[in-house]
Amino acid sequence: MRVLAVVPARGGSVGVPLKNLAAVGGSPLVARAVRACVRAELVDEVVVSTDHDGIAEVARAAGATVIDRPGELSGATASSESAVLHALDHLSEVPDVVILVQCTSAFIDPADLDSAIAKVLDGSADVVFSGLETHEFLWSASGAGVNHDPSHRPRRQDREPNFRETGAFYVMRTEGLREHGHRFFGAVAVQQVPSRHAIEVDTPEDLEIVRALAPFVDEPEPIDVDAVITDFDGVHTDDRAYVDQDGREMVAVSRSDGMGISLLRRSGVKLMIMSTEHNPVVAARARKLGVPVLQGLTDKRTVLRDWLAIEGIDPARVAYVGNDVNDLGPMSDVGWPVTVPDAHPKVRAAARTVLTRAGGAGAVRELCDRVLAARPLEEVVTAPAPRAELRLTPVAKPVQIGDALVGTGQPVYMIAEIGINHNGDLDIARRLIDVAAEAGCQAVKFQKRTPEICVPLEQRDQIRQTPWGEMTYMEYKIRTEFGLKEYTEIAKHCRERGLDWFASPWDVPSVEFLESMDVVTHKIASASVTDLELLRALASTGKPLILSTGMSTLEEIDQAVEILGTSKLVMMHATSTYPLPPEEANLRAIVTLQERYGVPVGYSGHERGLQISLAAVTLGAVTVERHITLDRTMWGSDHAASLEPSGLEHLVRDIRIIETALGDGVKRVFPGEEAPKSRLRRVTV
Repeated sequence: MRVLAVVPARGGSVGVPLKNLAAVGGSPLVARAVRACVRAELVDEVVVSTDHDGIAEVARAAGATVIDRPGELSGATASSESAVLHALDHLSEVPDVVILVQCTSAFIDPADLDSAIAKVLDGSADVVFSGLETHEFLWSASGAGVNHDPSHRPRRQDREPNFRETGAFYVMRTEGLREHGHRFFGAVAVQQVPSRHAIEVDTPEDLEIVRALAPFVDEPEPIDVDAVITDFDGVHTDDRAYVDQDGREMVAVSRSDGMGISLLRRSGVKLMIMSTEHNPVVAARARKLGVPVLQGLTDKRTVLRDWLAIEGIDPARVAYVGNDVNDLGPMSDVGWPVTVPDAHPKVRAAARTVLTRAGGAGAVRELCDRVLAARPLEEVVTAPAPRAELRLTPVAKPVQIGDALVGTGQPVYMIAEIGINHNGDLDIARRLIDVAAEAGCQAVKFQKRTPEICVPLEQRDQIRQTPWGEMTYMEYKIRTEFGLKEYTEIAKHCRERGLDWFASPWDVPSVEFLESMDVVTHKIASASVTDLELLRALASTGKPLILSTGMSTLEEIDQAVEILGTSKLVMMHATSTYPLPPEEANLRAIVTLQERYGVPVGYSGHERGLQISLAAVTLGAVTVERHITLDRTMWGSDHAASLEPSGLEHLVRDIRIIETALGDGVKRVFPGEEAPKSRLRRVTV
């Protein structure tokens, strides 16, 4: 063994009773110290020296070996070195390096431990301690300058820094510690740590400070649970209520919570809302989310215990999210007590994790994302229900586009195709981007051409009647094509509205142009399926690609896929008839493409109305693209088959409803059926 970490953790404490068991960020200080050592790559073993059974139990659970600390080494006057030397005497193997790690530092970075250990292992220091750089002027009680001459006050940047011990850790050569009997000897070096890690807990005030800092300093970790229980007021809402003149209450919630809840349900996680109030607002929100709700509870803890027993769920694998003192009971019974940042101080102190978003502002969605992060991708995508024997068809791996995952089990990726419906007017383009954002789309798409390459020779001099007067077809195409200036403004406006943007390049220079704009993906128009030069240029970008398959045979698509590969490919079923008649929609081709190519498949529609696009979602389309316009009567070839703002809004709304309604395919009795079941069901033998 080369490196041993020793954590002295006696039960007594003058400033804070049982300080080493005080919870910060939901974990006792001793557990935080042990976990930091366990995560350090250069630490071989972690030992906790303690005289307290409760501390010993927590230390073992965190991954440490426990050594009983005798009474004569556990008093207020006993040194930490004595605990380390005692631990060394009880080990069969003597380490080269020993670390004194103190629980009083709540924030220890394993990387800092490794850096300090490396300095001792390579011989550049005999002792390395954690220190905070400081330029503070220190004074004695008598008014004398300690580290400065009061008559000479150089600027901060002109002074050599001093280092204050943080007390977090001391890395020492074992032989030197035994020889000298204390932690400082030989060549001493400092391991600089950031100020947010440098608070030592000696008083109740220090403890409150580190508890307040924990949500901002601790790295968010996945929450591995099988059930999520939430309070309602202050978790789903911002804990305020709006009361109208008739006494009816309304609350503010986050739309994003709904999708998070939907994804959790699909992954098999059980959900429940528990509320002390009996309020129709709670029931209405629970119905919309599809989550069972228990209201009017006087003793949440007892109800939670009964529910977990009935469901057969281990409390250690349950997250309970509360925000006020009536949630302390159930929070103490589960493995993951969770709260929101503006919760009651006692609740924050009891929480294992404090979310970064407030209630009503995405707290539930943040929780859902962290629970999903702990579950294997297959569980999230295929959503097997607990205790159900299912035979599932393999599902194509989702493709990352921007911040979104596009694939089965993910929200349908909504693309509003502006195409050339901006008519060369940047203001119209901005207004169409606003339409897409307000409808709830994730992306807008344009078309990018080099007219000198794309316009056939025989068409260039043909005369066209346009809103800008009579001109050749070539002049018209140049007039409506956006360049760097326009797309820079488009990119800026999309960022402001929270949308991805990209385009269909029709030639190789357009690919290079879009790459210079760093688009998140490239769309391959149906007309380009057989343009192998263009496909090779697109494949070389390494970006995710969206391939439309209109007016193409399977053999032509095969050839395109051979060039593009399938690892980052999303395919779109399309029929290139404008507008599309229902008899040519051929939506079952979505399934054909899924089975043949094993990639996520969406739908690019050119029909009038919404029905065909909605049906595509029920057949498994993972993305839907529709042309949009401000007004279908505007001049231009694509406006007539485009959706106006209200139509796009209704399409997105209805697709989100369908996503929820599709469920996971597992037949079960739902919460809303329980009451009629108890009234109407007859069981005979």
